[in-house]
Amino acid sequence: MSALQGNRILLVVAGGIAAYKCLELVRRIRERGGQVRALLTRAGAQFVTPLSLQALTEDKVYQELFSLTDENEMGHIELSRSADVLVVAPATADIMAKMAAGLASDLATTALLATDKPIIVVPAMNVRMWLNPATQDNIATLRRRGMRFVGPDDGDMACGEFGPGRMAEPAAVLDALETFFAGGSGANATPGRLAGRRALVTSGPTWEAIDPVRYIANRSSGKQGHAIAGALARLGGETTLVSGPTAEPDPPGVTVVRVESAREMLAACERALPVDVAVCAAAVADWRIADAAQSKMKKEGKGTPPHLNLAENPDILRSLAQGDSKSGNQRPALVVGFAAETEDLIDNAVAKRKRKGCDWIVANDVSIGTGTFAGDDNRVHLITEGGVEDWPRMSKVEVAERLAGAVADHFEARS
Repeated sequence: MSALQGNRILLVVAGGIAAYKCLELVRRIRERGGQVRALLTRAGAQFVTPLSLQALTEDKVYQELFSLTDENEMGHIELSRSADVLVVAPATADIMAKMAAGLASDLATTALLATDKPIIVVPAMNVRMWLNPATQDNIATLRRRGMRFVGPDDGDMACGEFGPGRMAEPAAVLDALETFFAGGSGANATPGRLAGRRALVTSGPTWEAIDPVRYIANRSSGKQGHAIAGALARLGGETTLVSGPTAEPDPPGVTVVRVESAREMLAACERALPVDVAVCAAAVADWRIADAAQSKMKKEGKGTPPHLNLAENPDILRSLAQGDSKSGNQRPALVVGFAAETEDLIDNAVAKRKRKGCDWIVANDVSIGTGTFAGDDNRVHLITEGGVEDWPRMSKVEVAERLAGAVADHFEARS
C-alpha cells in the first residue's frame, strides 16, 4: 500500500509554463490513494484551467480570496489546515518572495501564511531568476522555516536558456510525498519500516587536490548512493547523505552534507554518528597527494612531469566498522560496504568484507563495457556472513529499494 493512501494534499498551482505538470502530478497522487484539493492562482489559470484540475481532483478548485460562497463553505484558514501537507508547484520566484515576506495578497498566499502544516516547495523559473541573489535569499529563508524543496532540475527551458530552474518531474514530487508520509506524517500515515532508525550513506567520488586546478578522482556518478539514501528515507529512516562532488539531485527527505576529499568525508561521517546503519557506497580515492601545491603547477620546459608524492587516504568503511571508543564514535549496528571490482568479483568482495570488518558487502562489476559507472542499471551480489546472494540486473533505484528492504528486514528480525 502506498504511503499516500487516504492522506490529503493541498496543491497550490502558481503561474508558470510548468503548471501543466501539475495535472500529471494530481493523476499520479490519486492513483496511489491520495486526496488532492487544488488552489489555483490567477496567474496559474493562464496555463491550466480550473475545469482540468476539477476533473482530475474530483473536487472544487479554489481561486478567489473574497468569494462569499467559498468562505462560507471552506474558509481560507480551514482550507489550509484541512490538508496534511501543502505542495506549491510550480513555485515561481514571485510566490516564493511573497512566502518569504509573509504577504497575504491573494487566496494562495493567505492559505500558505495561515497554515500550520508542512509545505513542500517545487520551484520553476528562468535560470537567471533562480540564480538571482534575491531569490536565493528567499529560498534560504524558507528552508530555515522548515519548508522542504524538490528541485529544480537542470535542462532546457521554454525561454530557450539552459540551467537550473526546470520544475522537477511529477515522479520526484511523488517520491517526496511518499517520503513525507512514510515517516509517520499525515492523518492516515503509518510509520515506515525504518521509523526511529538513523541511517548514514556515503555517495559519489572524492576529489584529491594536486594543486588548486587539478585533482585525482574516479568515474563514480553517485547515482547508486543517492538512490540508496532516498530509499532508506522513504522507509522512514532519518537519513544523512555525505556526498562527494556529483551532479545528482538531493534525494527528498534526506540531510545532505557535501564534501570533496576523503578526509572531509570521514570527518562528516563521524559528525553524523551515532547511526543504526551505515552504507558506504562512495568510491573513495585510495590515495591523495601528500603535499598538494598551493598554486598552479607550471611546466618548466624540461619535458619531464613533476614527481607526485602519494599518501594513503583514511579507510572510511573500516573506521566505521571498527568504531572508536576513545572518540565516542559508536559502531553502527549494521555496516554495509561496496566492492567495485574488474576481476574475481566474488572472491575479492568476500575478502574485502572480512578485511574491513563490515557486516555486508554489495559487490558489482565495473569493468569496461558493463555500463555500471554513470549508467542507470546495476547488477550486484549481496555478500553476508551467511553467503552470497546474486541479484538480477535492475535499475539502480530498484537495487536501492531492495537493499533498503533488506536493511529493514535485518532490524525487524532482531527487534
